[in-house]
Amino acid sequence: MTDIHTPYSRATAKTFMETNYQRMLSTAGHRIDDLSALCHLANNAAGWWLDSVTREPKPRNFGELIALMHSELSEALEGDRKDLLSDKIPGFTAVEEEFADLLIRLFDTAGAKQLRLGDAFLAKMRYNQTRPDHQLENRAKPDGKKY
Repeated sequence: MTDIHTPYSRATAKTFMETNYQRMLSTAGHRIDDLSALCHLANNAAGWWLDSVTREPKPRNFGELIALMHSELSEALEGDRKDLLSDKIPGFTAVEEEFADLLIRLFDTAGAKQLRLGDAFLAKMRYNQTRPDHQLENRAKPDGKKY
């Protein structure tokens, strides 16, 4: 598997967080909800929410939708393991393609269930900023989270 190294220093990341984080976060929720609506409408228009034989509306099984999201992650892992390029969208890696597929499946499901994914994302990002187990010094402790 590929080791991943951040392109940013901790100092650069901290400076960004102090200067840009709140501004960018304030609009992120709306963009996520827009992407959820867009993906769901596009998939609905393409017939993914219809029975392929009867063409009647078909409820989707939540477990199946989660499994399909998981399969995209497995495909991304395989793409990384074999250092593959996308065979469908030129100029991208297989990891980029499969992550995009994951987002499409995730946003489609969120749109169908009318989840407040954008608000939940913002709330979770804010919460994570206050978590003791997310602080570097606490992760360094013997019982701290390693990843």
